[in-house]
Amino acid sequence: MPLKPEPPAAPAPDLFELEACALERALLVRDQHGLPAAQYRDALAELAVHFERLMRDSRRLIRRSDREERELNILNTELHRLAAQLEYKAKHDSLTGALNRGAIFERAGLHLERAPLALVVLDIDFFKSINDNHGHPAGDAVICEVVNRLRGAAPALAEIGRVGGEEFSILLPDTDFDTALQLAEGMRQAIAGRCFDCLPGRTVTASFGVSRTAQHGDFGDAYARADEALFEAKRGGRNQVRAGVAASACSSS
Repeated sequence: MPLKPEPPAAPAPDLFELEACALERALLVRDQHGLPAAQYRDALAELAVHFERLMRDSRRLIRRSDREERELNILNTELHRLAAQLEYKAKHDSLTGALNRGAIFERAGLHLERAPLALVVLDIDFFKSINDNHGHPAGDAVICEVVNRLRGAAPALAEIGRVGGEEFSILLPDTDFDTALQLAEGMRQAIAGRCFDCLPGRTVTASFGVSRTAQHGDFGDAYARADEALFEAKRGGRNQVRAGVAASACSSS
């Protein structure tokens, strides 16, 4: 069975139909000579009424448009703020504000596209005993203080991330291996050098591992080497910095 053609769409209403009619009548009167003056006045009066209504409605529409534009601008600003907030939360640790694990790996990949990258990983020593003996709020305070001390000891180009409960990574773009080792030692001293206010009478220390990767290198491999060096520092007595395997080969790149 053939389909019936759809009826044509109704024409859109003319919002100025009354004004157009009044204008047409006024033009007809204008073009006729010899009419009584009253007829000219009536045509002009009708035209003035419609013109005043048009002006009144136009002002109201303009005010409404301005108000809606202001509201849209406010909403747009709020959307941008929320989007930036969501992006920040997606890439940062909620406790410390440091980069999270995903963001660290993403940033490392970007750095390695441009230059070699040194990596420092660290783990707070005996952290479980801090939580067990002083409570998790004290443990959280220790983590935040460690990040603050890392920020104070790391250079401006460093990017600090919290990649696990008490594990951290610091990216050092375009940094040679010896310098990275010196910086890691400075971070170790910054943590161990004075007591934490949240743990009166107890020293907090951390163990460090360092590696370096040539430009376009594999960050996963760099992380594994630094992590193994970290465990060597743990096995060697903790509170020390160890260099990752094959570091000398990387430092010559």
